Amino acid sequence: MDSKTFKVPNIGCNGCVRTIQNEVALVPGVKSVKADLPTKMVTVNFEGGATWEAIKAKLVEIEYAPEEIAA
Repeated sequence: MDSKTFKVPNIGCNGCVRTIQNEVALVPGVKSVKADLPTKMVTVNFEGGATWEAIKAKLVEIEYAPEEIAA
C-alpha cells in the first residue's frame, strides 16, 4: 500500500475536511483518507488502481488543490 501526505492550503472548516475525505474516498483503490483542519494536512492510503495523479485530479476537481511537501 502507498501513502501520501500533503498540505491543502484552502481547508477552512470541518465541512472542507468532510468533503475531502468523502470525495477522495470515492477514487477506486483509495483505502483511507485523513484530513486535519488545524494543520491543513491530508494523508491518503491507496493501492491497486489508485494513483497519486488520480487522487490529485479529484482534489483539483473539487477545488482543494494539494500543495506537495518535499520528502
